[in-house]
Amino acid sequence: MALLLLEALLALALLVFIVWWTMFSGRPKGEPPPKDPPET
Repeated sequence: MALLLLEALLALALLVFIVWWTMFSGRPKGEPPPKDPPET
């Protein structure tokens, strides 16, 4: 039973790591600041 829980925890950690990696790997300082809307 403990082995199943460990495997499930490892799979969850891997999923979280993949999501984090795809969100923030391409940007050295995180999200870019929002651009101001053009004035009309």
